[in-house]
Amino acid sequence: MPETEAPRGTPTIREVADAAGVSRATVSRAFSRPELLKPSTVEHVQAIAGRLGYTPNVAARALSTGRYATLALVVPDIANPFFPPLVRGAQQAADQAGYCVFLGDSDESPAREDVLLGRFAGQVEGIVSASSRLAAQVVRRHADRRPVVLVNRDIKGIPRVLIDTASGITAAVAHLAELGHRRIAYVSGPQTSWSNQQRRRAIQRASSASGLELVTVAARRPTYDSGVARVLDLLASGVTGVVAFDDVVAQGILAGLATAGVSVPDQLSVIGCDDVVAATTSPPLTTVSARTDEAGRFAVELLLRVLGSSDVRDARYVLDTRLIVRATTGPAAKIASRSANRTTSGGGRAMQAGRKIFGS
Repeated sequence: MPETEAPRGTPTIREVADAAGVSRATVSRAFSRPELLKPSTVEHVQAIAGRLGYTPNVAARALSTGRYATLALVVPDIANPFFPPLVRGAQQAADQAGYCVFLGDSDESPAREDVLLGRFAGQVEGIVSASSRLAAQVVRRHADRRPVVLVNRDIKGIPRVLIDTASGITAAVAHLAELGHRRIAYVSGPQTSWSNQQRRRAIQRASSASGLELVTVAARRPTYDSGVARVLDLLASGVTGVVAFDDVVAQGILAGLATAGVSVPDQLSVIGCDDVVAATTSPPLTTVSARTDEAGRFAVELLLRVLGSSDVRDARYVLDTRLIVRATTGPAAKIASRSANRTTSGGGRAMQAGRKIFGS
């Protein structure tokens, strides 16, 4: 393996090899291709290297082997609490395999996501794309250039890890039906989100099966502010229960309802999705669980199998979800006439409930 001249005092691959009693090639493989060696040999070499303070020269290794020991992870919004656990799970799996992870945030922009995937293709061995907003043909184009594993995007022929929230959403609707709710709302997420499409279809099916009337309100971007902004539409719609696209939108809805003087769950029940901030809201949020850290870990492990020439080109791993009942759901309130004028808790301007229902 070619070496650049090391700074004075920095141990070289030769010194590690001498101290470990192995060849330089074995030291190189212990870091770049550990699967080719016995686990005991890898552990021994890496322990010696750690004691000496040796760090592999990734640039030199890439030049000689074409292996960068780097992966990329692209997410649509790193500020969304759904993604940090996924990033952590991916990072842990990469660390265990001796890889570094580059992180890209597309800011919910398909155009920016396209640019990021193109830039990473020349710098990494493979890419994990979480909740991709790109059209399927664009994703396939990138997968032709560099191995890609998808999280929460189901495209045939590309390895993917899917969090199946349909089972949890179905349980959420059944829970509301059991509590006597007959008219409920779904506050949706981004139109291009695969998860949003799955959740919307699931709540439509479950509502129909339970004989519930469903109103759909579009939040578009899954943010706290979007949740707050949808409260007027929810109050005007006459619903007694709400299922939000995710916990962040649900948290915004809770805040907006509190400002409007609406008691949860006495007057309106609220359910989130993903269980990322649900335990810390006030009141604690009933939500659909999400195994985001597992999804990140499985995605990297799957990508490493692809890089190791495993025939997993159409692998499809599905993680189930469940409903976690907390304090934001209760028996359906009897809807008399909700006042169209509601005063903020701070005594400020009156909030007028809009009359238009954004449904489908």
